[in-house]
Amino acid sequence: MKVMKALALVEAGRMEPREVATPAPRPHEILVEIGAVGLCGTDFHIFEGHANYHTDARGRPIPLRERPQILGHEMCGRVAALGAEVRDLRVGDRVVLDQGLNCRSRGEAELCEYCATGNTHQCARYAEHGITGVQGGLAEYVAIPAVNAVRVEAELRPEEMALVEPLGCVIHASEMAAAVPARYRFGGERPIRSTLVCGAGPAGLLFIQYLRQVVDYDGLLVVAEPNAKRRQLAADYGATAVDPTVVDLVEAVQDLTGGEKLHYLIDAAAAARLFSQMPGLLRKQATVLLYGHGHHGADLSVLSSVQFLEPTLVAPVGASGALDPDGRPRTYRRALELLSAGRIDVSRFITHRYARLEDVPQAFGRDRFGDDYIKGVAVFGRSSPANGTT
Repeated sequence: MKVMKALALVEAGRMEPREVATPAPRPHEILVEIGAVGLCGTDFHIFEGHANYHTDARGRPIPLRERPQILGHEMCGRVAALGAEVRDLRVGDRVVLDQGLNCRSRGEAELCEYCATGNTHQCARYAEHGITGVQGGLAEYVAIPAVNAVRVEAELRPEEMALVEPLGCVIHASEMAAAVPARYRFGGERPIRSTLVCGAGPAGLLFIQYLRQVVDYDGLLVVAEPNAKRRQLAADYGATAVDPTVVDLVEAVQDLTGGEKLHYLIDAAAAARLFSQMPGLLRKQATVLLYGHGHHGADLSVLSSVQFLEPTLVAPVGASGALDPDGRPRTYRRALELLSAGRIDVSRFITHRYARLEDVPQAFGRDRFGDDYIKGVAVFGRSSPANGTT
């Protein structure tokens, strides 16, 4: 049996290097040598013990002491081996990976209602590499359905390739918000003229760029962020940045909008206090995009005042969804196109890189609490462009 190095989460707050069996690709799968893995807020929540999405048949979390987890769902790498049925990829191809497993990627003969209607991210049998107990990218290799891999042609760095997944999540969330009936819409009869992004972490910075560079939104775009470095990046990307620890956010928004309040609010920080502020922030029948996860510290009674405003609440999740004719995820392809064309920049907020599996726990400890931390990526250097760019 071949073995590989991996980083296992063995209990809340503790990871340890291990040797585990190298997965063998099934006929419809490929074996990918991991080149880079983005470290996500979801990883941090699982690490801290605030979430465990690895559940049994009754939906009960399986303790880490029984089944340690290998995290890492923002993945890219090189194809190392092909399953017997794979014809459209080659060994050596650079690929980004959709971590989601659904009826189509598994090759199920009968599709569940979600996969049959283009909602593969809500598959009745859905599972995710690095999140629901299926081995993630904090290892040397991963075996994954070939249709979950999108070939990379552009000369992107591995750490940029890894951020296709979070950009895909932002695209999917934005498209879900655009698809629901709402009073105010981008380019509609009643256009959105005022938007607030709560949080300028990786997601918030991607939302700002997506609105400015892809949606071509030219209205008021405010970001609320306490960290000075993140505020500066948000401003560079086209937002009006305010520090909610220094100014009253409700007063600032009302001043900036001339008392009109917000047409669109994106919660990219899972800030529980935001719900108590919404009555002073939102215009009636505004749209609220609930993107962040892990809210805590809010009494749900604050929703009473929000409900009277009749907002459109949208709570999308993931980056998967509709598939292209070849079975590959359309949203990942779109995210890769935007990165490849330079319309979305991720290089400026990748602040920390980890060259060895053994170094990655630093990101889960002291590094991410530092003022200079925005996004960490484990970069193992095996997915650089063929011309040697690193």
